[in-house]
Amino acid sequence: MIRLDDLHLFVRTAALGSFSNAAREADLLPGQVSAAIQRLEKALDIRLFARSTRSLRLTAEGEQYLPCATDVLAMLAEGQERLHGEQRALQGTLKIAAPSDLGRNVLLPLLTAFRESHPKLVLKLSLSDQVTDVFRDPVDIAIRYGVNEGAPYVALPLAPDNRRVLVASPDYLARHGRPATLDDLPAHQCLPYVLGGRVHDRWSFPAAGTRRQITVKGSLLCDDAEIARRWALDGRGIAYKSWLDVCDDVAQGRLELLLPDDPGEPVPLNLVCPHRRQFSPAVRYLHAALREHLSAMSARMPAHLRQPGV
Repeated sequence: MIRLDDLHLFVRTAALGSFSNAAREADLLPGQVSAAIQRLEKALDIRLFARSTRSLRLTAEGEQYLPCATDVLAMLAEGQERLHGEQRALQGTLKIAAPSDLGRNVLLPLLTAFRESHPKLVLKLSLSDQVTDVFRDPVDIAIRYGVNEGAPYVALPLAPDNRRVLVASPDYLARHGRPATLDDLPAHQCLPYVLGGRVHDRWSFPAAGTRRQITVKGSLLCDDAEIARRWALDGRGIAYKSWLDVCDDVAQGRLELLLPDDPGEPVPLNLVCPHRRQFSPAVRYLHAALREHLSAMSARMPAHLRQPGV
């Protein structure tokens, strides 16, 4: 007979790539995870993993069985939720990944308030500008910018009209002047960010149905998007940021919008989940709460910047 705990450990071991990582996540010993996998293999009469002293990988049979195991666990969880009903108090642990700047300055108070409204719920928040793999990383959902056409995960919109905008502080503009066109940007001190070891110094702007790229330069580089915003606030250069990250700074006069006739590239914000069956009540309620607030923030963007197709 197949044990559900063994099935769950198989799915997590496949995602995390080792018995040790799966054991650490489940607060078990690696030997206990190995024993669970052996029990499952015996019950199925197949070998799920090819093991060596240095690596662990799924066999062909394991790869074939993995989506079945994932679906079984998701269906059981969904059935349990339906039996108990969604009106009960939200409980359990909800693991969330989010971008650094948005997470600290926008999402943090919203998530804190959501948790206070559901005292039996535990929130585990991970902030990073690295793109989270919702299939392999130990998270339930990710808050993510951009659109990935054909992606295998499900994306629920939070702020579909969000765009990048060019911003600088009044102090920077007083000292260096205001760019009149996109062609002026290379002459300015800009604040490119670093992601995956690569400097993103080619800023894209939609133009007449195509995409125009401007290569910028700067002497301040960082792999944390919040630092770029702080440098912009400190008058160190021009930043190209999500409107959601800077709309309060613009409203308070700490940053000014530049080149409003040249809207930035679209960066819709979504809540990403591996599979629709994993939309627990906590995920659904959180999505509704975040969308209400973030859509209102997105609506504060100047109307001409939100025009579709620009």
